[in-house]
Amino acid sequence: MTIHPQAQAYLDHIAIHNPLPENATLEEVRADLKSYLEYAGPESTEVNIENTYLTSPTADLHTVIFRPKSAKPNSPALVYFHGGGWIFSWPLRYSASLSQMCAETGFTIIAVNYQKAPEHPFPIPFDDCYATLLWVYSNAEQLGIDPTKIGVGGDSAGGNLAAAVALKAADTGDVKLAYQMLLYPCIDTNFESKSYMDHETGFGLSKKGMAASWDLYVPAAQRENKYAIPARATSFDNVAPAIVALAEHDVLRDDGANYAQRLQDAGIPVTLKEYPGMIHGFLNHGQFVPDAYEMRRWLGAQIVKAVNAR
Repeated sequence: MTIHPQAQAYLDHIAIHNPLPENATLEEVRADLKSYLEYAGPESTEVNIENTYLTSPTADLHTVIFRPKSAKPNSPALVYFHGGGWIFSWPLRYSASLSQMCAETGFTIIAVNYQKAPEHPFPIPFDDCYATLLWVYSNAEQLGIDPTKIGVGGDSAGGNLAAAVALKAADTGDVKLAYQMLLYPCIDTNFESKSYMDHETGFGLSKKGMAASWDLYVPAAQRENKYAIPARATSFDNVAPAIVALAEHDVLRDDGANYAQRLQDAGIPVTLKEYPGMIHGFLNHGQFVPDAYEMRRWLGAQIVKAVNAR
């Protein structure tokens, strides 16, 4: 399918209103991102947003808790890791998306501002995210969360982190996750896959940009570490059921599809949906792309189904 007119309208808009130099610096990219907040659409008015801090092995981390105003005791939970190539963004950029999902599911959603590369390369962002899961689990009673109904999720680089956290949780047995929710995740470093070649430029996230982000995040010595690159995993014993959402016109489309197939081949339950005509990152493009709202509703329905299946 050709690119969806709504996705094209978004790309046309940012080309005019959010231009960056061809070789933009990391500082320029980080500063520009603030202007994207409005593109996600409005926050839900049915949710309370709380700010707190937790301590990882190397830092105190700002953490945002989205809680329904009508929250019930022992609610299910989603621990969410935001995207941004491991190098930029922050939880409150996702307020529109996460507050909608929170209101519609009744879940408590916890989003952490993990430390970013290149200042803090792997394993620091991953360690921050795993520490967040452990913090949520160990503080479940105070948070009003059912410790048997906790899942992890994330988009893009956050999808990588969620997949990696799910792998470690399975390896250690620290937390038995109810689900892992992966939105167009970065799973592999195969830049010659069909989706990378077909969408090298012109669809938002570029092949060059993704390769640069991987280089900033994962040192060469760690390129075989499955917690850095989940495609390196050779076993999926005890890994949580997966919910995978993809965009057709995305360099990462094959990453997500291939990982979903490997999980499925290993006997892990997988629910997969690909959005025709869509581009990377459209979860946060609600102002232009109505499918963003549909995606949030679909994801919410799947995580409710996942915790009810336990």
